[in-house]
Amino acid sequence: MKSDVKKRVPDNTAAFEEVVSIIEHARENAFRAVNRELISMYWEIGHYISDKVTAGSWGKSVVQEFSRFIQSHFAGIKGFSPQNIWRMKQFYETYAGNEKLSPLVREISWTNNILIMMAAKSDEEREFYLLLSSKNNYSKRELERQIDSGLYERTMIFSEKNQMFLSRNAGLTALRDSYVLEFLDVPEHHREKELRKAIIANLRDFILEFGRDFTFVGEEYRVQVGNTDFNIDLLFYNRELSCLVAIELKIGRFKPEHLGQLEFYLEALDRDVRKPSENPSVGLILCARKDDEVVEYALSRTMSPALIAEYQTHLPQKSLLENKLRELRELAEGLEDGEGVSE
Repeated sequence: MKSDVKKRVPDNTAAFEEVVSIIEHARENAFRAVNRELISMYWEIGHYISDKVTAGSWGKSVVQEFSRFIQSHFAGIKGFSPQNIWRMKQFYETYAGNEKLSPLVREISWTNNILIMMAAKSDEEREFYLLLSSKNNYSKRELERQIDSGLYERTMIFSEKNQMFLSRNAGLTALRDSYVLEFLDVPEHHREKELRKAIIANLRDFILEFGRDFTFVGEEYRVQVGNTDFNIDLLFYNRELSCLVAIELKIGRFKPEHLGQLEFYLEALDRDVRKPSENPSVGLILCARKDDEVVEYALSRTMSPALIAEYQTHLPQKSLLENKLRELRELAEGLEDGEGVSE
């Protein structure tokens, strides 16, 4: 008598996905190895040309001749236009002798190296974007957008202004006190619902602005306390910090009572949602305007891992950010110089 029970076919999807991850990892390693060799080649050519120019034996006409020579010997070769050859020289001269930065340039693409080299004005800024680009594997468009939005200046301004809050909780280092959301395309006078919906519709760009380690959990995320339901505007998870990140949206000016609401949500998340293996939840109030003194007063007595940030719906003027950062640093240097001076 034949059995009516059909033979079950084992599900090998999980095993197949493991093999796929091995293949993807190998392909990524191969790409990085090829890229390192390419950058090393540009570095050596830049070194050679720099020496020739310094010695006075090479100039504009020789570089043009060299470009034609290379392209005639290697059919279809790209990257050896006279302009790019001069960039190789500049590339070498920018990082030569810098033992800290020269290894980093080999971890990102030539295109991104050019973007950073042309935009950054200091070794500190170059290091910031080199590490950021390598960590997040940015495309040209993504890196260009971060530079145009003044991410370096905004991050440094935040760090200078908020040392006390950063030292209080390591989870706050994943956040900043200003965000640029020009990609949302919301009207000038918008409602909180419109802002939230625009963020959800542009989630990829929103996460790019906040950081690749953020993953989306939910919109109007419901938490129940007693018999009452409450909704958190946006809930994310940060993989690097292993914690939930609650974001409350405010289209007006920050008010101290907003912080009490956020602290209540963080308590609810930690008691009822957070897993034992995760770190305490972190909160961010994202508002259209804020008075720094009001923010400082509001945060001074709280031990909750929370920050208040301002959002803009247009790209900021980098010159204004640069001036603000310079002023903060000059103020900090003045305070340091005054330490220990008695009247």
